[in-house]
Amino acid sequence: MRLTTYEFKHCIGAMFEMSTADARKILPSHLQPLEVQHTRSVLAVLAFQFTDSEAGAYDEVVLSVVTPPRVEPGKPLPQAAFYPFMLATSTGAAREHAIERWALPHYMKDLDFSFDEVDGQMKVGVYDDGSPVLELTVTEHSFQGVNYPYHCFMTRGDERLKVNIFMNAAHSQHEEETGELILHPHPMTDPLNIDEVSSYPFREEWYGSGIQTFEEVEQI
Repeated sequence: MRLTTYEFKHCIGAMFEMSTADARKILPSHLQPLEVQHTRSVLAVLAFQFTDSEAGAYDEVVLSVVTPPRVEPGKPLPQAAFYPFMLATSTGAAREHAIERWALPHYMKDLDFSFDEVDGQMKVGVYDDGSPVLELTVTEHSFQGVNYPYHCFMTRGDERLKVNIFMNAAHSQHEEETGELILHPHPMTDPLNIDEVSSYPFREEWYGSGIQTFEEVEQI
């Protein structure tokens, strides 16, 4: 099996409530949103500082709808499953690599990123020609080494695709609702009804320096 690895300095992520009606509009018909309560589904926002990959070093932000994972005999149950509906990166090489290799949809322009760590808090800013696209704040908890599996779902034309991803790093997770998300009107956020997305997360995650590993893409 061919494995693709990405080394990162930080992966900052959080999950926010969003409208289930909006989640269903984003998802392809074969996937269903994972609800946290009736009519409320989950938006995941992830920001990466990649230090080494086939496409070099780059920053990336991923917007996803969380879905139920596929239970596969003999394989570990994923921590979560995602349908990424929009990504943005700081370099064209990274964008071309992710579109060709993983069939992931991108905003087709290089964006600027800031990662500011102060007193156990990470603030991530994403900017398009100086205008803010989103601002994500996550706070740390206790860290422990993990190698967690995840599922990522994609589509390419009529093909239904999935890839298994593993995150190997020191990991912090909590549900203390101390983080924040600010979304701005922008083509990246157009699929969302911004007013329906919670401004504070119900789960915050922070991966320190580590490795993200992709297995081969498979059809489902």
